[in-house]
Amino acid sequence: MKQHRIIGLLGLLLVFVLIVSGCAIGHASATATAPREKIVFWHEMTGPAADQLKKFATQFNASQKKYQIVPEFEGTYNEAVQKILQTHGTSASPAIFQSMDVSTSELYHAKVATPMQHFIDKDHYNMNQIAAVPRAFYSQGGKQISMPFNTSQPVLYYNTSLLKRLGIKAPAKDPSYSDITAVAKQIQAKSKGKVNGMTVEEYGWLFEQFMANSNEHMANNENGRQGVPTAVNFDQPGAKKAMQWIQTNVKNKDIINFGSGSTAETNEMAAFLAGKLGIFMQSSADIGNLTSGMKDKLGICYFPHADGQKANGVSIGGASLWIGNDKSKSVQQGAWEFAKFLVNAKNQAIWEKITGYMAINKQAAKEPILKNLFAKQPMVAVPGEQLARTKPNTANSGIFMEDVVQERTLTQTAMQQVYNNGNIGKALKTATDSMNAAIKNNNKASGLTK
Repeated sequence: MKQHRIIGLLGLLLVFVLIVSGCAIGHASATATAPREKIVFWHEMTGPAADQLKKFATQFNASQKKYQIVPEFEGTYNEAVQKILQTHGTSASPAIFQSMDVSTSELYHAKVATPMQHFIDKDHYNMNQIAAVPRAFYSQGGKQISMPFNTSQPVLYYNTSLLKRLGIKAPAKDPSYSDITAVAKQIQAKSKGKVNGMTVEEYGWLFEQFMANSNEHMANNENGRQGVPTAVNFDQPGAKKAMQWIQTNVKNKDIINFGSGSTAETNEMAAFLAGKLGIFMQSSADIGNLTSGMKDKLGICYFPHADGQKANGVSIGGASLWIGNDKSKSVQQGAWEFAKFLVNAKNQAIWEKITGYMAINKQAAKEPILKNLFAKQPMVAVPGEQLARTKPNTANSGIFMEDVVQERTLTQTAMQQVYNNGNIGKALKTATDSMNAAIKNNNKASGLTK
């Protein structure tokens, strides 16, 4: 009888253990299969940059179990901005999105994003690890509105091997206009006209950089940093000096004109790679294409400055990351975690190596991948050095204005007139007057001014 009772008690105990174990297993199973928050990420990258973004998303997803990043390509920068504005507030909108530099003011005033400063403050995130100029570009009123991401600056490229073959000394790292002219003239002369000296594309972005490097504000209210811009002035001393430099070199045939637009950039790069062009000015993001397609040794120096004037530093190009304010707090938090992941030192080092965009995390240069790259190709470090030495101010931190695309079209037209030996003052004044009329109408239409 006692034996039966013991067996019965053991049976009850076994049932109890099985029930408890089943509950635990069931709980563990439910925890393991808990759905992740879906974080849709819109971007405009193609080629190696797009492939790398997919890898980053995969790595982030594998690093934690709470969020699932879904990267989606949305076309060109201009197409993506329109989609962002049109889908905001709907289920089709992204949680985190990449948007070009010139759309910054437009998106800010459209109020489609939670300011990045909100997450920075909440997380006590150290923004000092991010380069100062990109931080300043995507800030307003001392607050970070978006996170800098793919970042470039204009630099000057030259063919080091060509210069050596011709017995020409390379330009200084921080050259003046006359420094570049001297090298271009020698290229023309010593190659007996077989190699063109240099080119400067008719490009509104480059016009902005000439003004920034001359410490001139293109728009009033300190380029829109102290209030909504109501007027611009392209007809300033620094801008005139730059245009005079270009026009003089065109007359002397030291500058060849490839025109404007994507065709111009393609043709000047093709000429450079073929050894038919000695010097050209373009985005640092082109480094990858140049180093992979060039048999000769590439040289890079800073964007040139006017003679007798210290360089103020140039601004940036590229795009930043924004977090949509029409998503839940948990989704926005996931977007923030991914933004931090993209700009950490290791990933920024990888990003620069793969894409040519500059690493914006100051610690990235200490990562083995960049240390090895810079050791093998020291010139690749030059754009980052230009970025690091620039002290941001309202002249070189970008133009906080909604009409930057229109401004670039007008200044490009002015540059075309300069190339064709037109009156510089007249060309710049005409562009200024046209832009000011557009600003007045656009500000009223956007409700920025009465």
